[in-house]
Amino acid sequence: MAEAAILAEDERVELIAGEIVRMTPIGSQHAGCVNTLNRLLGRALADRGVVSVQNPIILDGSTEPQPDLALLRFREDSYRTAHPRPADVLLVVEVADSSLEYDLRVKVPLYARAEIPEAWLVRLEDGCIEVYRDPGATGYREMRTFRAGDVIAPLAFPDLEVAIAAILG
Repeated sequence: MAEAAILAEDERVELIAGEIVRMTPIGSQHAGCVNTLNRLLGRALADRGVVSVQNPIILDGSTEPQPDLALLRFREDSYRTAHPRPADVLLVVEVADSSLEYDLRVKVPLYARAEIPEAWLVRLEDGCIEVYRDPGATGYREMRTFRAGDVIAPLAFPDLEVAIAAILG
């Protein structure tokens, strides 16, 4: 589409249910939070998995979201030969400021339907992180809210504890 000049080469878009959806611009708070998550999780994870930042995940033939961060099963090729699919994804993280409603209404339910075991929604304005677990066809069946002073760990790596205050800055 960029070659056909339908989209600008650097335009931020993702494919959701067969539709091209323009993504909101990334502000400094959002970018800093993603960078912090990447640093904290990447350092602790080492070679047990792959930290993927704002890269596509193929949920099905018509849906290819780009979560802010995803923890993927380790692969020697770091997913050079193919984008990850739901079975490869251990955790997705969306950082929400201006995108909160879209993330809550569209993206988190998509991840649940694809049976991604865990999703974190970092709510920058509210100073909290919602952790969604136990996916199903109608959404995640478990949601807990964590605030500064709390510590969370991905289900796939319970030893990888991260302080909420460190993520939120």
